[in-house]
Amino acid sequence: MSMGRTQTEQLRVHIRWMIRRDMPEVLQIEQDSFDYSWTEEDFLRCLRQRNCIGMVAEHGERVVGFMIYELHKNKLHILNFAVCPSFRRNAIGGQMIAKLIGKLSSHRRTKITLAIRETNLNAQLFFRDQDFKAMKVLRNYYEDSGEDAYLMQFRIAEEAGEELEESVNRIAQYEEN
Repeated sequence: MSMGRTQTEQLRVHIRWMIRRDMPEVLQIEQDSFDYSWTEEDFLRCLRQRNCIGMVAEHGERVVGFMIYELHKNKLHILNFAVCPSFRRNAIGGQMIAKLIGKLSSHRRTKITLAIRETNLNAQLFFRDQDFKAMKVLRNYYEDSGEDAYLMQFRIAEEAGEELEESVNRIAQYEEN
């Protein structure tokens, strides 16, 4: 349960596909958010990939947050995620995550993953509050700093059928030995 003091009002945002015109605002948020920020070329190279999607959170006429993620066969993988510093603690990040969770399905993509710098405690706490769990440490993950990352994951509740299938496989493993 979060304390009433740290929770501010929820600021409603409109979440839509990122377009070329958003790039200056997205770059500004990126630079204001990270020591090792992506360049415009990094964004464009990523967004040119067929499985890569960019979305922005808009409040009024202003872009106040963005996320870049990849579509994989059974998951969504967040590559970049930020909210404008002056708009943080307004539930904008939570609305962006809710949008992603809405894209999951029990039949196909069942989880969302991302890597977070070990020094980025705010991000770790934010994603933990969104029900992401730290799965493992990725050693020397970041080329720019040599820093480790935590791989965090959100998973939608599995259906009974999936668990059954898994336990059958486990039994099959013992039979082979």
